[in-house]
Amino acid sequence: MITLTLAALALILLVTFLVKELWRPANYPPGPRWLPIVGNTPLVRKMASQHGGLLANVFDKLSESYQSSVIGLKLGRERVVVGLGYDEVKDILCNEAFQGRPDNFFIRLRTLGTRLGITCTDGSFWNEQRSFVTRHLRQVGYGRQAMHEQIQTELTELLDVLDTRAEQPLWPGSILALSVINVLWTIVTGSRVAREDDRLQRLLELLQERSKVFDMAGGTLNQLPWLRFIAPEWSGYNLVRRFNKQLTDFFYPTIEEHKEDFTEDRAVDDLIYAYIKEMRDREAASNNDSNFTDVQLTMIILDIFIAGGQTTSATLDLALMMMVVHPEVQRKVHREIDSQLEPNAIPHYDDRLKLPYVEAFLLEVQRYFSIVPVNGPRRAVVDCTLGGYRVPKDTTVLMGLRNVHMDPEHWGDPEVFRPERFLDEQRQIVNTERLLPFGQGKRRCLGETLARSCLFTFFVGVMKRFCLVGTDEGMEDGTSMAPSLTLKPGITLSAKPYHVVFQPRKRT
Repeated sequence: MITLTLAALALILLVTFLVKELWRPANYPPGPRWLPIVGNTPLVRKMASQHGGLLANVFDKLSESYQSSVIGLKLGRERVVVGLGYDEVKDILCNEAFQGRPDNFFIRLRTLGTRLGITCTDGSFWNEQRSFVTRHLRQVGYGRQAMHEQIQTELTELLDVLDTRAEQPLWPGSILALSVINVLWTIVTGSRVAREDDRLQRLLELLQERSKVFDMAGGTLNQLPWLRFIAPEWSGYNLVRRFNKQLTDFFYPTIEEHKEDFTEDRAVDDLIYAYIKEMRDREAASNNDSNFTDVQLTMIILDIFIAGGQTTSATLDLALMMMVVHPEVQRKVHREIDSQLEPNAIPHYDDRLKLPYVEAFLLEVQRYFSIVPVNGPRRAVVDCTLGGYRVPKDTTVLMGLRNVHMDPEHWGDPEVFRPERFLDEQRQIVNTERLLPFGQGKRRCLGETLARSCLFTFFVGVMKRFCLVGTDEGMEDGTSMAPSLTLKPGITLSAKPYHVVFQPRKRT
Protein backbone atom coordinates (compact mmCIF):
# COMPACT_ATOMS: atom_id res chain seq x y z
CA MET A 1 0.00 0.00 0.00
CA ILE A 2 2.80 2.40 0.91
CA THR A 3 4.58 1.48 -2.33
CA LEU A 4 1.45 2.25 -4.39
CA THR A 5 1.01 5.56 -2.57
CA LEU A 6 4.60 6.57 -3.26
CA ALA A 7 4.27 5.52 -6.90
CA ALA A 8 1.07 7.55 -7.26
CA LEU A 9 2.70 10.55 -5.62
CA ALA A 10 5.72 10.23 -7.91
CA LEU A 11 3.42 10.01 -10.93
CA ILE A 12 1.50 13.11 -9.85
CA LEU A 13 4.75 15.02 -9.34
CA LEU A 14 6.03 13.87 -12.74
CA VAL A 15 2.83 14.91 -14.52
CA THR A 16 2.85 18.27 -12.71
CA PHE A 17 6.48 18.81 -13.70
CA LEU A 18 5.81 17.92 -17.35
CA VAL A 19 2.75 20.16 -17.53
CA LYS A 20 4.75 23.05 -16.07
CA GLU A 21 7.67 22.40 -18.44
CA LEU A 22 5.46 22.17 -21.53
CA TRP A 23 3.12 25.03 -20.60
CA ARG A 24 3.09 27.92 -23.07
CA PRO A 25 2.01 31.31 -21.66
CA ALA A 26 -1.22 32.76 -23.03
CA ASN A 27 -0.69 34.86 -26.18
CA TYR A 28 3.02 33.96 -26.18
CA PRO A 29 4.62 34.63 -29.60
CA PRO A 30 4.32 31.79 -32.14
CA GLY A 31 7.07 29.20 -32.33
CA PRO A 32 7.80 25.48 -32.25
CA ARG A 33 6.65 23.22 -29.41
CA TRP A 34 9.34 22.61 -26.83
CA LEU A 35 10.51 19.59 -24.88
CA PRO A 36 10.82 19.30 -21.10
CA ILE A 37 14.11 20.52 -19.59
CA VAL A 38 15.91 21.15 -22.92
CA GLY A 39 13.15 23.22 -24.52
CA ASN A 40 13.83 24.08 -28.19
CA THR A 41 17.60 23.73 -27.77
CA PRO A 42 17.98 20.50 -29.84
CA LEU A 43 15.89 21.98 -32.67
CA VAL A 44 17.77 25.29 -32.70
CA ARG A 45 21.15 23.54 -32.68
CA LYS A 46 20.08 21.25 -35.52
CA MET A 47 18.76 24.15 -37.60
CA ALA A 48 21.90 26.19 -36.93
CA SER A 49 24.11 23.35 -38.20
CA GLN A 50 22.00 23.25 -41.38
CA HIS A 51 22.18 27.00 -41.97
CA GLY A 52 25.78 28.12 -41.60
CA GLY A 53 25.99 27.93 -37.82
CA LEU A 54 24.18 31.26 -37.41
CA LEU A 55 21.31 31.89 -34.99
CA ALA A 56 20.18 34.70 -37.29
CA ASN A 57 19.52 32.15 -40.04
CA VAL A 58 17.53 29.97 -37.64
CA PHE A 59 15.34 32.90 -36.64
CA ASP A 60 14.79 33.78 -40.31
CA LYS A 61 13.54 30.25 -41.02
CA LEU A 62 11.26 30.25 -37.98
CA SER A 63 9.91 33.66 -38.94
CA GLU A 64 9.04 32.30 -42.39
CA SER A 65 7.46 29.15 -40.96
CA TYR A 66 5.24 30.98 -38.47
CA GLN A 67 4.65 34.09 -40.62
CA SER A 68 5.59 36.34 -37.72
CA SER A 69 8.22 38.98 -36.95
CA VAL A 70 8.11 37.91 -33.29
CA ILE A 71 9.13 34.37 -32.34
CA GLY A 72 8.62 32.64 -28.98
CA LEU A 73 11.04 29.93 -27.85
CA LYS A 74 12.26 28.15 -24.76
CA LEU A 75 16.00 27.45 -24.70
CA GLY A 76 16.79 25.08 -21.89
CA ARG A 77 14.45 26.31 -19.17
CA GLU A 78 14.66 29.96 -20.23
CA ARG A 79 11.87 31.71 -22.14
CA VAL A 80 13.28 33.59 -25.14
CA VAL A 81 11.41 36.01 -27.41
CA VAL A 82 13.01 37.28 -30.63
CA GLY A 83 11.93 40.52 -32.34
CA LEU A 84 12.83 40.65 -36.03
CA GLY A 85 10.95 43.61 -37.53
CA TYR A 86 12.05 47.24 -37.27
CA ASP A 87 9.10 48.22 -35.06
CA GLU A 88 9.80 45.35 -32.67
CA VAL A 89 13.55 45.99 -32.58
CA LYS A 90 13.05 49.69 -31.91
CA ASP A 91 10.57 48.86 -29.15
CA ILE A 92 13.10 46.53 -27.50
CA LEU A 93 15.87 49.13 -27.79
CA CYS A 94 13.90 52.07 -26.44
CA ASN A 95 11.08 50.72 -24.23
CA GLU A 96 11.86 50.83 -20.49
CA ALA A 97 10.23 47.42 -20.14
CA PHE A 98 13.13 45.82 -22.06
CA GLN A 99 16.08 47.61 -20.44
CA GLY A 100 17.04 44.73 -18.14
CA ARG A 101 19.73 42.11 -18.66
CA PRO A 102 19.14 38.40 -17.98
CA ASP A 103 20.59 36.97 -14.80
CA ASN A 104 21.49 33.53 -16.06
CA PHE A 105 24.42 31.16 -15.97
CA PHE A 106 25.97 32.47 -19.19
CA ILE A 107 25.94 36.08 -17.99
CA ARG A 108 27.56 35.13 -14.70
CA LEU A 109 30.06 32.85 -16.42
CA ARG A 110 31.06 35.80 -18.60
CA THR A 111 31.94 37.85 -15.52
CA LEU A 112 33.69 35.27 -13.33
CA GLY A 113 30.56 33.96 -11.63
CA THR A 114 29.42 37.45 -10.64
CA ARG A 115 27.01 39.94 -12.19
CA LEU A 116 29.37 42.84 -12.67
CA GLY A 117 30.74 45.16 -15.34
CA ILE A 118 28.50 47.39 -17.45
CA THR A 119 27.46 45.37 -20.48
CA CYS A 120 25.54 42.66 -18.62
CA THR A 121 24.15 44.55 -15.62
CA ASP A 122 21.02 46.65 -15.15
CA GLY A 123 19.04 48.71 -12.67
CA SER A 124 20.56 51.22 -10.26
CA PHE A 125 23.92 49.39 -10.30
CA TRP A 126 24.18 49.79 -14.09
CA ASN A 127 23.07 53.43 -13.95
CA GLU A 128 25.69 54.28 -11.33
CA GLN A 129 28.57 52.48 -13.05
CA ARG A 130 27.79 53.57 -16.61
CA SER A 131 27.33 57.21 -15.54
CA PHE A 132 30.69 57.16 -13.76
CA VAL A 133 32.54 55.58 -16.69
CA THR A 134 30.92 57.92 -19.23
CA ARG A 135 31.75 61.01 -17.17
CA HIS A 136 35.36 60.06 -16.51
CA LEU A 137 36.07 58.86 -20.03
CA ARG A 138 35.17 62.37 -21.17
CA GLN A 139 37.53 63.83 -18.56
CA VAL A 140 40.44 61.81 -19.94
CA GLY A 141 39.69 62.90 -23.51
CA TYR A 142 37.15 60.39 -24.82
CA GLY A 143 35.21 61.92 -27.70
CA ARG A 144 37.45 64.98 -27.68
CA GLN A 145 40.47 66.18 -29.60
CA ALA A 146 42.87 64.09 -27.50
CA MET A 147 41.15 60.87 -28.56
CA HIS A 148 41.17 61.80 -32.25
CA GLU A 149 44.85 62.73 -32.04
CA GLN A 150 45.62 59.37 -30.43
CA ILE A 151 43.85 57.64 -33.31
CA GLN A 152 45.93 59.69 -35.76
CA THR A 153 49.08 58.53 -33.92
CA GLU A 154 48.01 54.91 -34.31
CA LEU A 155 47.19 55.51 -37.97
CA THR A 156 50.71 56.82 -38.61
CA GLU A 157 52.21 53.68 -37.09
CA LEU A 158 49.78 51.45 -38.99
CA LEU A 159 50.80 53.07 -42.27
CA ASP A 160 54.47 52.55 -41.42
CA VAL A 161 53.78 48.85 -40.90
CA LEU A 162 51.88 48.61 -44.18
CA ASP A 163 54.72 50.41 -45.98
CA THR A 164 57.09 47.64 -44.93
CA ARG A 165 54.65 45.04 -46.30
CA ALA A 166 53.77 46.86 -49.52
CA GLU A 167 53.50 44.78 -52.70
CA GLN A 168 53.22 41.58 -50.63
CA PRO A 169 50.08 39.46 -50.19
CA LEU A 170 48.70 40.31 -46.77
CA TRP A 171 45.59 39.76 -44.66
CA PRO A 172 44.74 43.19 -43.17
CA GLY A 173 42.91 41.63 -40.23
CA SER A 174 46.20 40.39 -38.83
CA ILE A 175 47.41 43.99 -38.43
CA LEU A 176 44.36 46.20 -37.89
CA ALA A 177 43.24 44.82 -34.53
CA LEU A 178 46.46 45.85 -32.77
CA SER A 179 45.90 49.48 -33.76
CA VAL A 180 42.37 49.52 -32.35
CA ILE A 181 43.41 47.71 -29.16
CA ASN A 182 46.18 50.25 -28.57
CA VAL A 183 43.74 53.16 -28.78
CA LEU A 184 41.60 51.49 -26.12
CA TRP A 185 44.65 50.70 -24.01
CA THR A 186 45.73 54.35 -24.03
CA ILE A 187 42.30 55.61 -22.97
CA VAL A 188 41.95 53.05 -20.18
CA THR A 189 45.52 53.01 -18.82
CA GLY A 190 46.83 56.45 -19.84
CA SER A 191 49.87 55.12 -21.67
CA ARG A 192 50.52 53.86 -25.16
CA VAL A 193 52.16 50.48 -25.71
CA ALA A 194 54.72 49.99 -28.46
CA ARG A 195 53.29 47.90 -31.25
CA GLU A 196 56.00 45.29 -30.86
CA ASP A 197 55.24 44.89 -27.14
CA ASP A 198 54.20 41.29 -26.48
CA ARG A 199 51.42 42.45 -24.16
CA LEU A 200 49.35 43.82 -27.03
CA GLN A 201 49.57 40.62 -29.04
CA ARG A 202 48.83 38.55 -25.95
CA LEU A 203 45.74 40.62 -25.12
CA LEU A 204 44.50 40.34 -28.69
CA GLU A 205 44.98 36.56 -28.70
CA LEU A 206 43.17 36.20 -25.37
CA LEU A 207 40.20 38.26 -26.58
CA GLN A 208 39.96 36.32 -29.85
CA GLU A 209 40.26 32.90 -28.20
CA ARG A 210 37.78 33.83 -25.49
CA SER A 211 35.28 34.92 -28.14
CA LYS A 212 35.61 31.57 -29.93
CA VAL A 213 35.18 29.64 -26.69
CA PHE A 214 32.09 31.60 -25.67
CA ASP A 215 30.58 31.11 -29.11
CA MET A 216 31.11 27.35 -28.94
CA ALA A 217 30.29 26.77 -25.27
CA GLY A 218 28.22 29.74 -24.14
CA GLY A 219 24.89 28.74 -25.66
CA THR A 220 25.11 25.13 -24.55
CA LEU A 221 26.13 25.99 -20.99
CA ASN A 222 23.46 28.65 -20.65
CA GLN A 223 20.69 26.33 -21.80
CA LEU A 224 22.05 23.23 -20.04
CA PRO A 225 24.19 24.58 -17.17
CA TRP A 226 24.21 21.22 -15.35
CA LEU A 227 26.60 19.96 -18.04
CA ARG A 228 29.42 21.70 -16.18
CA PHE A 229 29.11 19.10 -13.42
CA ILE A 230 29.11 15.96 -15.56
CA ALA A 231 31.18 17.10 -18.56
CA PRO A 232 33.20 20.21 -17.64
CA GLU A 233 35.79 19.67 -20.38
CA TRP A 234 33.44 18.59 -23.18
CA SER A 235 30.99 21.42 -22.49
CA GLY A 236 33.79 23.99 -22.59
CA TYR A 237 33.18 25.10 -19.00
CA ASN A 238 36.76 24.53 -17.85
CA LEU A 239 38.13 26.27 -20.94
CA VAL A 240 35.95 29.35 -20.37
CA ARG A 241 37.10 29.57 -16.77
CA ARG A 242 40.74 29.29 -17.83
CA PHE A 243 40.41 32.14 -20.34
CA ASN A 244 38.56 34.29 -17.79
CA LYS A 245 41.38 33.79 -15.29
CA GLN A 246 44.04 34.54 -17.90
CA LEU A 247 42.32 37.82 -18.81
CA THR A 248 41.92 38.97 -15.21
CA ASP A 249 45.53 37.99 -14.51
CA PHE A 250 46.53 40.04 -17.57
CA PHE A 251 44.98 43.26 -16.24
CA TYR A 252 45.99 42.71 -12.60
CA PRO A 253 49.58 44.10 -12.85
CA THR A 254 48.37 47.27 -14.60
CA ILE A 255 45.75 47.93 -11.92
CA GLU A 256 48.25 47.27 -9.11
CA GLU A 257 50.79 49.58 -10.75
CA HIS A 258 48.16 52.33 -10.85
CA LYS A 259 47.42 51.80 -7.16
CA GLU A 260 51.08 52.12 -6.24
CA ASP A 261 51.56 55.30 -8.31
CA PHE A 262 48.21 56.89 -7.41
CA THR A 263 47.99 60.52 -6.38
CA GLU A 264 44.90 62.75 -6.27
CA ASP A 265 45.98 64.83 -9.25
CA ARG A 266 46.38 61.70 -11.40
CA ALA A 267 42.66 60.93 -11.21
CA VAL A 268 42.14 62.83 -14.48
CA ASP A 269 44.92 60.97 -16.33
CA ASP A 270 43.04 57.79 -17.21
CA LEU A 271 40.01 55.67 -16.32
CA ILE A 272 41.84 53.37 -13.88
CA TYR A 273 43.16 56.27 -11.79
CA ALA A 274 39.68 57.83 -11.75
CA TYR A 275 38.14 54.57 -10.55
CA ILE A 276 40.78 54.08 -7.85
CA LYS A 277 40.08 57.59 -6.55
CA GLU A 278 36.36 56.80 -6.34
CA MET A 279 37.08 53.55 -4.47
CA ARG A 280 39.30 55.33 -1.95
CA ASP A 281 36.88 58.23 -1.49
CA ARG A 282 34.12 55.78 -0.62
CA GLU A 283 36.39 53.83 1.72
CA ALA A 284 37.27 57.08 3.51
CA ALA A 285 33.55 57.80 3.88
CA SER A 286 33.12 54.33 5.48
CA ASN A 287 30.84 53.25 2.66
CA ASN A 288 30.98 49.50 3.18
CA ASP A 289 28.27 48.84 0.59
CA SER A 290 30.13 50.53 -2.26
CA ASN A 291 29.79 49.02 -5.72
CA PHE A 292 33.24 50.36 -6.61
CA THR A 293 35.57 47.38 -6.15
CA ASP A 294 38.69 45.87 -7.70
CA VAL A 295 36.66 43.11 -9.33
CA GLN A 296 34.16 45.60 -10.79
CA LEU A 297 37.02 47.69 -12.19
CA THR A 298 38.47 44.59 -13.86
CA MET A 299 35.07 43.72 -15.36
CA ILE A 300 34.62 47.27 -16.70
CA ILE A 301 38.02 47.12 -18.40
CA LEU A 302 37.16 43.73 -19.87
CA ASP A 303 33.80 45.05 -21.13
CA ILE A 304 35.52 47.97 -22.86
CA PHE A 305 38.01 45.77 -24.68
CA ILE A 306 35.47 43.09 -25.62
CA ALA A 307 32.92 45.61 -26.92
CA GLY A 308 35.32 48.03 -28.58
CA GLY A 309 38.18 46.01 -29.95
CA GLN A 310 36.77 43.19 -32.04
CA THR A 311 33.75 44.87 -33.64
CA THR A 312 35.70 47.91 -34.85
CA SER A 313 38.63 45.98 -36.32
CA ALA A 314 36.25 43.43 -37.90
CA THR A 315 34.28 46.22 -39.62
CA LEU A 316 37.47 47.90 -40.85
CA ASP A 317 38.72 44.58 -42.19
CA LEU A 318 35.48 44.14 -44.15
CA ALA A 319 35.66 47.71 -45.48
CA LEU A 320 39.12 47.04 -46.94
CA MET A 321 37.95 43.72 -48.34
CA MET A 322 35.12 45.45 -50.21
CA MET A 323 37.66 47.71 -51.90
CA VAL A 324 38.94 44.57 -53.65
CA VAL A 325 35.50 43.07 -54.26
CA HIS A 326 34.22 46.34 -55.79
CA PRO A 327 37.11 48.12 -57.58
CA GLU A 328 34.70 50.68 -59.03
CA VAL A 329 33.81 51.72 -55.47
CA GLN A 330 37.52 51.94 -54.65
CA ARG A 331 38.01 54.34 -57.56
CA LYS A 332 35.22 56.58 -56.24
CA VAL A 333 36.76 56.53 -52.76
CA HIS A 334 40.18 57.50 -54.13
CA ARG A 335 38.71 60.22 -56.29
CA GLU A 336 36.87 61.85 -53.37
CA ILE A 337 39.85 61.62 -51.00
CA ASP A 338 42.21 63.10 -53.60
CA SER A 339 39.89 65.99 -54.36
CA GLN A 340 39.15 66.92 -50.74
CA LEU A 341 42.24 66.24 -48.62
CA GLU A 342 45.68 67.84 -48.74
CA PRO A 343 48.39 65.44 -49.98
CA ASN A 344 50.40 65.42 -46.76
CA ALA A 345 47.56 65.81 -44.27
CA ILE A 346 46.84 63.07 -41.73
CA PRO A 347 43.11 62.26 -41.91
CA HIS A 348 40.97 63.38 -38.97
CA TYR A 349 37.45 62.39 -37.99
CA ASP A 350 36.27 65.93 -38.81
CA ASP A 351 37.15 65.22 -42.47
CA ARG A 352 34.02 63.08 -42.77
CA LEU A 353 32.10 66.27 -43.55
CA LYS A 354 34.23 66.62 -46.71
CA LEU A 355 33.95 62.95 -47.68
CA PRO A 356 30.26 62.03 -47.94
CA TYR A 357 30.85 59.12 -50.32
CA VAL A 358 33.40 57.57 -47.95
CA GLU A 359 30.96 58.06 -45.08
CA ALA A 360 28.16 56.44 -47.12
CA PHE A 361 30.46 53.54 -48.02
CA LEU A 362 31.26 52.83 -44.36
CA LEU A 363 27.56 52.99 -43.48
CA GLU A 364 26.83 50.49 -46.24
CA VAL A 365 29.53 48.13 -44.94
CA GLN A 366 27.84 48.17 -41.52
CA ARG A 367 24.40 47.60 -43.04
CA TYR A 368 25.41 44.95 -45.55
CA PHE A 369 27.36 42.72 -43.16
CA SER A 370 25.61 43.35 -39.80
CA ILE A 371 28.49 41.73 -37.92
CA VAL A 372 26.32 41.50 -34.80
CA PRO A 373 23.27 39.99 -36.54
CA VAL A 374 21.43 39.12 -33.31
CA ASN A 375 21.70 41.73 -30.58
CA GLY A 376 20.92 41.47 -26.90
CA PRO A 377 20.18 39.84 -24.70
CA ARG A 378 17.63 42.00 -22.91
CA ARG A 379 15.27 41.05 -20.09
CA ALA A 380 11.64 42.07 -19.70
CA VAL A 381 11.57 43.77 -16.30
CA VAL A 382 7.74 43.67 -16.20
CA ASP A 383 4.96 41.78 -17.96
CA CYS A 384 4.64 43.55 -21.32
CA THR A 385 3.86 43.07 -25.00
CA LEU A 386 5.91 42.99 -28.19
CA GLY A 387 4.23 43.14 -31.58
CA GLY A 388 0.90 42.40 -29.89
CA TYR A 389 2.17 39.27 -28.13
CA ARG A 390 2.59 38.79 -24.40
CA VAL A 391 6.12 38.79 -22.99
CA PRO A 392 6.13 37.61 -19.35
CA LYS A 393 8.41 39.28 -16.83
CA ASP A 394 12.02 37.96 -16.83
CA THR A 395 11.77 36.62 -20.38
CA THR A 396 15.02 36.98 -22.33
CA VAL A 397 14.54 39.14 -25.42
CA LEU A 398 16.75 39.17 -28.53
CA MET A 399 16.79 41.50 -31.56
CA GLY A 400 17.41 40.64 -35.20
CA LEU A 401 19.47 43.62 -36.36
CA ARG A 402 20.35 41.88 -39.63
CA ASN A 403 16.64 41.57 -40.43
CA VAL A 404 16.24 45.33 -40.04
CA HIS A 405 19.32 46.00 -42.18
CA MET A 406 18.18 43.59 -44.91
CA ASP A 407 14.47 44.43 -45.00
CA PRO A 408 13.49 44.63 -48.71
CA GLU A 409 10.39 46.71 -47.93
CA HIS A 410 12.59 49.54 -46.68
CA TRP A 411 15.87 49.14 -48.60
CA GLY A 412 14.47 47.92 -51.93
CA ASP A 413 17.58 45.97 -52.93
CA PRO A 414 19.23 45.00 -49.62
CA GLU A 415 21.30 42.20 -51.20
CA VAL A 416 23.08 44.75 -53.42
CA PHE A 417 26.10 46.59 -52.01
CA ARG A 418 25.30 50.20 -52.90
CA PRO A 419 26.76 53.11 -50.85
CA GLU A 420 24.67 55.60 -52.83
CA ARG A 421 21.57 54.55 -50.88
CA PHE A 422 22.83 56.80 -48.06
CA LEU A 423 23.32 59.90 -50.26
CA ASP A 424 20.76 62.36 -51.60
CA GLU A 425 21.11 64.49 -54.74
CA GLN A 426 23.09 67.10 -52.80
CA ARG A 427 25.47 64.37 -51.55
CA GLN A 428 24.20 64.71 -48.00
CA ILE A 429 23.98 61.64 -45.74
CA VAL A 430 20.37 60.40 -45.52
CA ASN A 431 18.36 57.24 -44.79
CA THR A 432 20.18 56.28 -41.58
CA GLU A 433 17.21 55.93 -39.22
CA ARG A 434 17.05 52.15 -39.75
CA LEU A 435 20.79 51.59 -39.50
CA LEU A 436 21.38 50.34 -35.96
CA PRO A 437 24.94 49.00 -35.56
CA PHE A 438 25.30 50.84 -32.23
CA GLY A 439 21.76 50.36 -31.00
CA GLN A 440 19.48 53.10 -29.68
CA GLY A 441 18.10 54.30 -26.39
CA LYS A 442 19.66 54.21 -22.92
CA ARG A 443 21.84 51.22 -23.75
CA ARG A 444 23.26 52.69 -26.95
CA CYS A 445 26.87 51.55 -27.38
CA LEU A 446 29.18 53.39 -24.99
CA GLY A 447 32.07 53.18 -27.46
CA GLU A 448 30.22 54.51 -30.52
CA THR A 449 32.26 57.71 -30.84
CA LEU A 450 35.55 55.84 -30.61
CA ALA A 451 34.42 53.15 -33.06
CA ARG A 452 33.23 55.67 -35.66
CA SER A 453 36.41 57.72 -35.38
CA CYS A 454 38.71 54.68 -35.61
CA LEU A 455 36.81 53.24 -38.55
CA PHE A 456 36.77 56.47 -40.54
CA THR A 457 40.31 57.67 -39.74
CA PHE A 458 42.04 54.33 -40.30
CA PHE A 459 40.11 53.61 -43.50
CA VAL A 460 40.72 57.02 -45.06
CA GLY A 461 44.38 56.96 -44.02
CA VAL A 462 44.97 53.56 -45.62
CA MET A 463 43.07 54.41 -48.82
CA LYS A 464 44.84 57.77 -49.13
CA ARG A 465 48.18 55.96 -49.14
CA PHE A 466 47.42 52.70 -50.97
CA CYS A 467 45.57 51.03 -53.79
CA LEU A 468 44.23 47.61 -52.77
CA VAL A 469 44.58 44.82 -55.31
CA GLY A 470 43.42 41.22 -55.07
CA THR A 471 45.77 38.31 -55.62
CA ASP A 472 45.33 34.80 -56.98
CA GLU A 473 47.99 33.48 -54.64
CA GLY A 474 46.64 30.97 -52.10
CA MET A 475 48.12 29.09 -49.18
CA GLU A 476 50.64 26.29 -49.59
CA ASP A 477 47.95 23.73 -48.72
CA GLY A 478 45.79 25.01 -51.57
CA THR A 479 43.43 27.06 -49.40
CA SER A 480 42.02 29.99 -51.36
CA MET A 481 42.77 33.44 -49.96
CA ALA A 482 40.29 35.23 -52.20
CA PRO A 483 37.84 37.58 -50.42
CA SER A 484 34.58 35.88 -49.43
CA LEU A 485 31.24 37.51 -48.68
CA THR A 486 30.44 34.55 -46.42
CA LEU A 487 31.62 35.52 -42.96
CA LYS A 488 33.04 33.43 -40.14
CA PRO A 489 30.31 32.67 -37.58
CA GLY A 490 30.72 33.78 -33.99
CA ILE A 491 29.28 36.16 -31.42
CA THR A 492 30.70 38.83 -33.73
CA LEU A 493 30.92 37.86 -37.41
CA SER A 494 34.20 38.53 -39.19
CA ALA A 495 35.82 38.16 -42.60
CA LYS A 496 37.45 34.89 -43.47
CA PRO A 497 41.20 35.45 -43.90
CA TYR A 498 41.92 36.84 -47.36
CA HIS A 499 44.96 38.24 -49.13
CA VAL A 500 45.28 41.69 -50.63
CA VAL A 501 48.26 43.61 -51.98
CA PHE A 502 48.80 47.16 -50.71
CA GLN A 503 50.24 49.12 -53.62
CA PRO A 504 51.61 52.61 -52.83
CA ARG A 505 49.74 55.10 -54.96
CA LYS A 506 50.56 58.43 -56.54
CA ARG A 507 47.88 61.07 -56.46
CA THR A 508 46.67 62.22 -59.84
